[in-house]
Amino acid sequence: MSGPVCALHGGASGGCPAAMGPAAIGRTIRPFFQGVGVRLLLAPMEGLLDADLRDVLTRACPYDWAVSEFARVSGTLLPQRVYRRISPELLSGGRTRASVPVRVQLLGSDPACLADNAAHLAELAPPGIDLNFGCPAPTVNRHRGGAVLLDEPELLHRIAAAVRAAVPAGVPFTAKMRLGVADTSKAVECAQALAAGGVEGLVVHARTKLDGYRPPAHWAWIARIAEAVDVPVTANGEVWSEADWRRCRAESGVADVMLGRGAVADPFLARRLRAQGDAGERAVDRDAEWAELQPLLALFWRRVRERLQPQHSPGRLKQWLNLLRRNYPQAERLFREVRAARRPAEIDAALARHGIAAAALPLAA
Repeated sequence: MSGPVCALHGGASGGCPAAMGPAAIGRTIRPFFQGVGVRLLLAPMEGLLDADLRDVLTRACPYDWAVSEFARVSGTLLPQRVYRRISPELLSGGRTRASVPVRVQLLGSDPACLADNAAHLAELAPPGIDLNFGCPAPTVNRHRGGAVLLDEPELLHRIAAAVRAAVPAGVPFTAKMRLGVADTSKAVECAQALAAGGVEGLVVHARTKLDGYRPPAHWAWIARIAEAVDVPVTANGEVWSEADWRRCRAESGVADVMLGRGAVADPFLARRLRAQGDAGERAVDRDAEWAELQPLLALFWRRVRERLQPQHSPGRLKQWLNLLRRNYPQAERLFREVRAARRPAEIDAALARHGIAAAALPLAA
């Protein structure tokens, strides 16, 4: 079902609350929901962390939930098949095969259109709906999507209020944001606007749009935001290791973390974080982890090979290996061997030489 204009609900009215100003940075560690321990979330990453990779990463780690890549909303009511394509988990109760819930993310700038699409999406019973105010990609920002809206806290409030009014109360509703467009001057105001609009939790990527993915992440700003809003806040950005997580927690006062590239480069990081808690960092047996990772690599390759055109599937495996080689010498060797590969058969042969069998796990497992 589609239409030329989304105007069923109309925009939500009401202004944005006044900014409280920079709050004192608290040092009390606050989980995403009090009393339930640290929450570990798997980030959406357009062009990288799709349903295939989400499937294998959630097998490797016990995430509390994941968030899908975004569905771009711009002036029409998207057919529900779009949501099923972005999050095929909707066909199986909204969960990965490892039973991790997947919240579906929307991106856009029109409050009424986002509200209509969120209501349409809610008919599919997703485990949650998330709004994207964090994407820094120029092509997205030129069309008024993602982080570019962080100069307009009043618009963020109208969007959140319209979506919250359109979606059943039982559907969890969250948002992801950065610290701003070019600077952090409106970071707290944007967070307050979203919270006042009805989001139930905020993930804060601790960089601005112009920062992109360049280190460092400014974790101390997460503390200011967490002090200024009454909804749970979780940290995101530059957490590649247990040591990074502890530094992030110390600077932000927030224990919960959403992992993105860190999870792709280190598929067992979330598992180690959950197991270790406040214990000191322990040595990581990368050889044992690589042995555990091999069948997941095989499964991922089998999925992308069957789903994608032959000219595209090798690139997806190389993309993952390129990040894995940060932590696994075996991945570095395999990446060098397949770097110039253009045909799936070349990938098959290289995996076999490294003892990785394409049939290591059944496709439907």
